[in-house]
Amino acid sequence: MVNRRFAFAVPGDLATPTGGYAYDRRVLAELAERGWTVDLVTLGEDFPRPSEETLAEAETALAALPEGMPIVIDGLAFGAMPELALALAATHPLIALVHHPLALETGLAPEEAEALRVSEWTALSAAMRVIATSDTTARLLVAEYGVPQERMAVARPGTDVSASPRRAAEASDGSAVRLLAVGAVVPRKGYDTLLAALATLRDLNWHLSIAGACDRHIEASVQLLADTVRFGLKERVATLGPVPDEKLAELYAGADVFVLASRYEGYGMAYAEAIAYGLPVIGTTAGAIPEVVPADAGRLVAPDDPAALAAALRELIGDRGARARCAEAAQAAAAHLPRWRDTAMRIAEVVETVR
Repeated sequence: MVNRRFAFAVPGDLATPTGGYAYDRRVLAELAERGWTVDLVTLGEDFPRPSEETLAEAETALAALPEGMPIVIDGLAFGAMPELALALAATHPLIALVHHPLALETGLAPEEAEALRVSEWTALSAAMRVIATSDTTARLLVAEYGVPQERMAVARPGTDVSASPRRAAEASDGSAVRLLAVGAVVPRKGYDTLLAALATLRDLNWHLSIAGACDRHIEASVQLLADTVRFGLKERVATLGPVPDEKLAELYAGADVFVLASRYEGYGMAYAEAIAYGLPVIGTTAGAIPEVVPADAGRLVAPDDPAALAAALRELIGDRGARARCAEAAQAAAAHLPRWRDTAMRIAEVVETVR
């Protein structure tokens, strides 16, 4: 009989409203429904910059697990504790779950980015298997972090949504085209670029809703508010903060265009969710976004290019036919997105290989 038990270690609060934590929550829920026993281990609040006290607590918690039990460790913590990973690998099969490399977070000083790169490279050397959330991230880990190809696996995020045909009368009655951006207000999401682009489109009829936590990076949140005022967009941009799943579903279902100017995505769960809802998508070519968004389902431009982003927005805001064609392509692509059960079972398959 297969031993359907392993440990899953996460930094901080599993309820944190980000894509990475949402991924972890859904995988755990799906595995529980399928008869797996998963011991949740909480590692501390201040990753990826853990204090000595946090590292000591993480070591105590992980060392208490039965010897030989496989441990899946979320990459936000795994890459930041190389010494602990190397020591723990002697007694437990370790699996690193990498959403995106730590050194690629926007806004890091060069020396901090390099320190994180070396730290994660070292930690990954202790992993028996490494799971990435996209083919793009998997290739990066093999090419730049020394992970052997045979140790790599990919478990793409799932979705629960099946696209339905968009409203035939969307934004055709003179009402504003409804733009939706989903993601925490942090530098990597590029809200400064998005606002700069929208500032040049005040001649068009549109309204933007931003759903995402505003307390993750105070400077970025302050800049978003300042840009909204500076560009005269207070009446056209609604910053909603984190919203519950039911409200988020309503926002996706009620939008005409999804837009996010990310500077990097290890996968891009919000982009995939938009595709699942059959929405036209405007985004960037950074990281794994082109892997998620088919070329004919929207418009992808270079990151940090407000002029190119504005041109893409102008086209889709102003051309209902172009929106309809992109929505049709998104609906077709939605049928090929993985479901969360697929994601969970892929992780379960990897766990079974390390026993």
